[in-house]
Amino acid sequence: MNESGVRETDVVVVGAGQAGLAGAYHLRRAGLEPGEGFVVLDRSPAPGGAWQFRWPTLTYGRVHGMHALPGMELTGADESRPSAEVVAGYFARYERAFDLRVRRPVQVRAVREGGGGRLLVETDGDGVWSARALLNATGTWDRPFWPRYPGQELFRSRQVHTADYPGPGAFAGLRVVVVGGGTSAVQHLMEIAEVAAATTWVTRRPPVFRAGPFDEARGRAAVALVEERVRRGLPPQSVVSVTGLPLTAAMERARAAGVLERRPMFERLTPTSVVWADGSAVEADAVVWATGFRPAVGHLAPLGLREPGGGIRLAGTRAVRDRRVHLVGYGPSASTVGANRAGRAAVRDIRRLLAGDTPPAPSGGSSQREPAAAV
Repeated sequence: MNESGVRETDVVVVGAGQAGLAGAYHLRRAGLEPGEGFVVLDRSPAPGGAWQFRWPTLTYGRVHGMHALPGMELTGADESRPSAEVVAGYFARYERAFDLRVRRPVQVRAVREGGGGRLLVETDGDGVWSARALLNATGTWDRPFWPRYPGQELFRSRQVHTADYPGPGAFAGLRVVVVGGGTSAVQHLMEIAEVAAATTWVTRRPPVFRAGPFDEARGRAAVALVEERVRRGLPPQSVVSVTGLPLTAAMERARAAGVLERRPMFERLTPTSVVWADGSAVEADAVVWATGFRPAVGHLAPLGLREPGGGIRLAGTRAVRDRRVHLVGYGPSASTVGANRAGRAAVRDIRRLLAGDTPPAPSGGSSQREPAAAV
């Protein structure tokens, strides 16, 4: 701690979900020790990242593509248990096994220029940290995306997002509209249909179902597709958007029962219904918005990392505008397998920074522009 009360470390890791723990593991493997070498700051009250907030009926057996953390497999998990319990327990064991010493609950409010080549990480609950590098792994759970449609504020009944989804029991006997084309939307829809008076599924684009298991090879292929999209300067998409929905036996039964009959996106809401452009309407007692999330990077705003178009350009995981900052768990690394790979790559680059090395030249020679992706 220096004279101003600011504590110093080499690397601050923000977030202790999949990406943050993978990054911390590789920092440990690189010889950095908790404290002087790195600290992990996590806003959640307990281990588990965003998984600990998932609804109770999302059992581990229904999880879409959970990839093990580096150095420690998740074995013997009871597939009938809530995924929140299984993954939180796994993450807690992982933190202990590798002595990562996660500090929580700590909310990072802002990251600023600290002078002398260092960054200042301002928190609620843990003072201010000074670091030579930042590994940002804050994910998206804190920024649920709520689309806006005319009349939405007039709808009299319940509206919930996946981030606050309470489970199907809250919708017993109700007429429910589920909005969204991802795995969460389908899972909500199938279990709500068992207790609701009626369900309606609404998506912007027709859903695409895919057969076969979502194994590691498929996961890596999906990450590559998302990476290619952001490398071309396009907004990143979810893994499901490029792979389609994994068609399970339960989905097959739901399709046969008519539960997964999709309607296009409605145009507006009234106090008691949703209405399409052609004037057709469905009475609704609740709307479930399974419409995804956006990156939680507001605390990085003081560093001025965003480009005029609004995105943060990355070279690998490194912010183009500030080589001290790495983003993992975003864009092409916003999957469990992608987060693991990104954590390893980020630490490799951070080691070069700490050693005083310059960033590697872009492929094709230093005269070319550095490859980058907007997230």
